[in-house]
Amino acid sequence: MVSTRQKTYNSETDGHAARPSQESTMPAHTTNRTFLIIFVSLILDLLAFTMILPLFPSLLDYYGQQSQGGLYSTLQQSVNQFREVLHIPNIEKYNSVLFGGILGSLFSLLQFLTSPMIGAASDVYGRRPVMLITMVGIASSYALWAVSHNFGLFVLARIVGGISKGNVSLSTTIVTDVSSRERRGKGMALIGLAFSVGFIVGPMIGAYFARGGVFSEGSYLATPALLALSLAIADLLFVYAFLSETLPAEKRVSSFFNSIQETQNLVNPVSLFRFSAVRNATSKELQMLRQIGLCYFIYLFLFSGLEFTLTFLVHIRFQYTSMQQGKMFVFMGLIMAMVQGGYVRRIKPGKEKRVALMGMLLLIPAFVVIAFASGPMLYYFGLSLFSLASGSVVPCMTTIVTMFGSEDQKGTIMGIFRSLGALSRAIGPAVASAVYWGAGAAVCYIWGALLMVFPLFILSRVVPEKVE
Repeated sequence: MVSTRQKTYNSETDGHAARPSQESTMPAHTTNRTFLIIFVSLILDLLAFTMILPLFPSLLDYYGQQSQGGLYSTLQQSVNQFREVLHIPNIEKYNSVLFGGILGSLFSLLQFLTSPMIGAASDVYGRRPVMLITMVGIASSYALWAVSHNFGLFVLARIVGGISKGNVSLSTTIVTDVSSRERRGKGMALIGLAFSVGFIVGPMIGAYFARGGVFSEGSYLATPALLALSLAIADLLFVYAFLSETLPAEKRVSSFFNSIQETQNLVNPVSLFRFSAVRNATSKELQMLRQIGLCYFIYLFLFSGLEFTLTFLVHIRFQYTSMQQGKMFVFMGLIMAMVQGGYVRRIKPGKEKRVALMGMLLLIPAFVVIAFASGPMLYYFGLSLFSLASGSVVPCMTTIVTMFGSEDQKGTIMGIFRSLGALSRAIGPAVASAVYWGAGAAVCYIWGALLMVFPLFILSRVVPEKVE
């Protein structure tokens, strides 16, 4: 007999395992309301999160002037050793990029460790309380930044923020909870659109504070920190007031840690790649989850690494100033926002895999054009292809992965998925920088184009599950 939780999915689409009992039965207006709440919440969160990005050089200069030895000097020595090994010119701009890269990698590594545990906790205690706890942690990190008169406190603020930054994967899980198969892609596209808007507007706000002598008389930039804190508190109050619980008590997991093995499954990299913490899934589902996870990791490893080296490339090849680089990233963000807001959210259910494959395929000529672009016009053409692809791949892959697993495991699955992405973002920039400075820009980007074949091949092997 066929279980009531099973059905055969149309093999002519790029669909995934479908279980009727897992589809949301919420009215459309409730789903739309939840989508809007998550979208607004992420906008507030990402404005605060991205505000600091253009401030890193000034912040590091300030702490460098204040520090005599200690943690700052230790990290500076590590940056210098890394720079010398790769023969990177001793230029202030490059040193700031590398120093910021170390702090960014620390943030990503912490997300790698905590995202699956936060997701698993939401499967037990519900999405709303865990979301609120992570948001309290995020607000606390901005409060620490506001009082960070020394570099040690600033790093502590980044650590607290990295540990707490599970609200994005929880937002994805909430969208999965309330949406049907047909509407889920729209929700993921809105999450992607929130990222694009946040990464356009937030750095512009930060750039405003980075100009005009805000560091005069020993200022450590408390004003943007307080603004970020205000946005985080507003986000916390907004979610507390308007977001309802989306995972009923009867659909939750009974216990967070059943054994030491369960704990290991949430923090061990090998277990994460194998999705070992996912229970009650068919062998076919686990196989597909592993394929998607590996594909996502390789894709983001290549993408984040080459994106990181763009700062070096345009400074050397076109002598771009910081303002010109800022405009370049705004250009990328606008294209991504248009793709996610106008195209991705209209993708028909079952077509996500095809769109993700097209996006990855588009990155290959993008990398080749960027590798050999001799002028800004050709470079911006390659950058356009780069942005079109990046605006579609992640939302579509996120939609794909939500189709697997039972309702009480969605938080765990999305936590693992985001954790793998965080790991790739932690190591991708370092590896890409090594190739860039060791072999040159052209070799770096051509290798990126060649290696993109691997995630393409892996994703192409993910086929619909047919349960008889």
